[in-house]
Amino acid sequence: MSKILDELKKGRVLVSDGAWGTFLHKKGLKAGECPEMWNLEHPDAVFEIAQSYIAAGADMIETNSFGGSRFKLANYGLEDKVFELNKSAAELSRKAAGADRFVLGSVGPTGKLLIMEEVTEDELYDAFKQQSMALEAGGADAIVIETMTDIEEARIAVKAASENTACEVFCTMTFDKTVDGQYRSMMGISPTEMTETLIGAGASVIGANCGNGIADMIGIVKEIREVNSSIPILIHANAGMPQYCDGETTFPETPADMAGRVKEIINAGANIIGGCCGTTPDHICKIHHVVKSL
Repeated sequence: MSKILDELKKGRVLVSDGAWGTFLHKKGLKAGECPEMWNLEHPDAVFEIAQSYIAAGADMIETNSFGGSRFKLANYGLEDKVFELNKSAAELSRKAAGADRFVLGSVGPTGKLLIMEEVTEDELYDAFKQQSMALEAGGADAIVIETMTDIEEARIAVKAASENTACEVFCTMTFDKTVDGQYRSMMGISPTEMTETLIGAGASVIGANCGNGIADMIGIVKEIREVNSSIPILIHANAGMPQYCDGETTFPETPADMAGRVKEIINAGANIIGGCCGTTPDHICKIHHVVKSL
């Protein structure tokens, strides 16, 4: 099977999947329960999520492993199951993807802050190495390091994945829009600063996920393109900004709303488009149809 980068070099725009966490909760994941443990205890439910995005037209799907580092799993007393949980996550998505779609091994932040000396660089490197190797063993085509706010943690994660696996390595950070219209991560990093650092660390695709609806993601893509005209850009946008009402979180953007911005974000320079919080197979299906028509 050809690699994702090979497909992008042909000029293709690829479609990624949508939200996993909200989907798991709809299937019965309870607050305080470890999502990654579902790979072993409820594999059919995890497989169904992956399969639903393939059926919607996604060219690639992620894995149920966002919190699969030993630091995150330690919160549930599961730090000794890193390899097993991540490998099974990749195997389930691989089964759903089949031979002609791609699997992105999802790697999220550890929750530990270098700046507060809660963890060392070596400890972070080892944790990301362990998780990435397990995802590769389960059949992941690429490692996607996502929802990063600290550029140093992101850099270490990219380095660990690229040095210890044969997978393509993607990395997306999460940015908020400031009052003066700039984009910054929680740790003050701009898309411009992210671009040079992550490419230098070995990332073959960069971009943004979460934090913004697709409209604000367009500005982030444009900023990346101002400093680099060639690096492939991945965008996983929320279905708008979350709204809280009666103890429930909802996302306002309909599948048609998101699809209506797809042409604009492609013209800005995005190469892979998918969804994050609040997005569903219906959102991905609409995005797929727009991309196909273009």
